[in-house]
Amino acid sequence: MIDDPVLLNDWHAVAWASEVKDTEPTAIRLLENDLVLWRNRDGVHVWRDLCVHRGSRLSAGHLTNSRLACPYHGWEYDSAGRCVRIPAHPDQPPPARARAAVYAVEEKYNLVWVCFGNSEQGVPAFPEWDDRSFEKITVGPYRYRAHGPRVIENFLDVAHFPFVHAGYLGDPSQAQIGDYEVEVSDCGIIAKDIPVWQPDPDGTGQPAKVFYTFKVLRPLTASFMKVQGPNRFSMFASVAPVGERESLAWLIIALNYAHDAPSEELRRFQDIITRQDIPVVESQRPELLPLDLPAELHLRSDRTAVAYRQWLKKLGLRYGTA
Repeated sequence: MIDDPVLLNDWHAVAWASEVKDTEPTAIRLLENDLVLWRNRDGVHVWRDLCVHRGSRLSAGHLTNSRLACPYHGWEYDSAGRCVRIPAHPDQPPPARARAAVYAVEEKYNLVWVCFGNSEQGVPAFPEWDDRSFEKITVGPYRYRAHGPRVIENFLDVAHFPFVHAGYLGDPSQAQIGDYEVEVSDCGIIAKDIPVWQPDPDGTGQPAKVFYTFKVLRPLTASFMKVQGPNRFSMFASVAPVGERESLAWLIIALNYAHDAPSEELRRFQDIITRQDIPVVESQRPELLPLDLPAELHLRSDRTAVAYRQWLKKLGLRYGTA
């Protein structure tokens, strides 16, 4: 298990809620913990993927009468994680210790969120989700063989657009990044109105000068709003640390224009962008994000990344950092 109090007490996206059916359980992994995800009439549940009887995986079991049954001896667990029936001894009340390890779970933004500990905050805010003027499109998840902080820092970085995403989000001949300011508080980071020229900022093929505002909401959750005149293009990103060097990035796109644009076109566009990012992020060395600023060089265009590293150090995040 990745034993980091900052992450254990935070919320992490683990699945698209619409894909969790009440027909069978699913095995998932988070912070090197094996979990079982399942749904019944009481909602979605996330438990440790372990039957307390003989240690078999509950994710290999089946659903019966809104209960999750172990595949080995058929022990049946109710929504609260209590074993309520032992087929070998149907008349014997199950012992009180016969309980699954149950974790806090919420459904929000069509995502299933899990918290292992006690979060002082709820699921990170994404106000565009409830704004009817925005069309919402879920994208991913994308798998990175990299630590989550490296993935988020890449998400926050606009200076790589002209080179990693040339022809889509930038042009090497127009690589200058205008000046901008960053605000840091205990709740997160805001980098406002970063000017960027893009040949195809949203997949429509039209070049434009746009302005980005980034928000770092949690150590592994961030969002941006891209503004071009009246058009607003927003993206919400939450990176789940599956293992020590394996992450899943869950993305939601929201835009208040071009509502007739096919969702699949926007998904394909984001697939292209992410496929360009993944090998770069996976190749970065050191693999752990340096929180000691003199360890690497920094420029004005790196202000958001610098603030992010300083904020993570203040929070005391250990995972994926050095």
